[in-house]
Amino acid sequence: MASGAGKTTLSNLVARFYDPTSGRVTLDGRDLRDYDVESFRSLLGVVEQDVFLFDGTIAQNISYARRDATAAEIRAAAEAANATEFIDRMTDGLQTLIGERGVRLSGGQRQRLAIARAILADPKLLILDEATSNLDTDSERLIQQSLAKLMRGRTSFVIAHRLSTIANADLIVVVEHGRISQTGTHAQLMAEGGKYRTMVEQQIHMTLGGMTPAASAEASSPHPSRKGDS
Repeated sequence: MASGAGKTTLSNLVARFYDPTSGRVTLDGRDLRDYDVESFRSLLGVVEQDVFLFDGTIAQNISYARRDATAAEIRAAAEAANATEFIDRMTDGLQTLIGERGVRLSGGQRQRLAIARAILADPKLLILDEATSNLDTDSERLIQQSLAKLMRGRTSFVIAHRLSTIANADLIVVVEHGRISQTGTHAQLMAEGGKYRTMVEQQIHMTLGGMTPAASAEASSPHPSRKGDS
């Protein structure tokens, strides 16, 4: 949906970056405010469009999620994120210095490091906020594969403007002007018609025409693969 529709606000409520002024957000039927914030955040992993990387080695950036991780665990996380595809081509491999904010890496490479970090952290709840935005087709394909591995066996909330990212979700939630306008699976929403189907058809038309899908075509999708309310 359009920017400002409320998708990121919903994910911020799930992450308890702030609490609702009315109503409640629950996990397994329990109000999130009843959980210790630090304990709850330890269950959470977040991968955003703007990746936080620091001036250090690739290994140090991946292990930021778990400072006690072994070299083998860091390597395994990088492999699961399809990051070794470029890491192994670098002279120093995992010990390569990437510069401030990962300036020596491409956008797709930075995203794969963020996914490797999340895989290493092994969160129970995962939030993906525009994790595939502004990437070329090859980078998106690799990252989609990485995300599929990352989401397996955990509750995932996916915010994406490329609807291919959420087509296989258990539940898709369309948000317009701060309100939920549609919910269902991809097949159900396509049969129902409405905003979701319009966005899918627009993106198919743009893809066939060789254009990048419009950034205004966005949807928020909780992808539950374990018990939990939100």
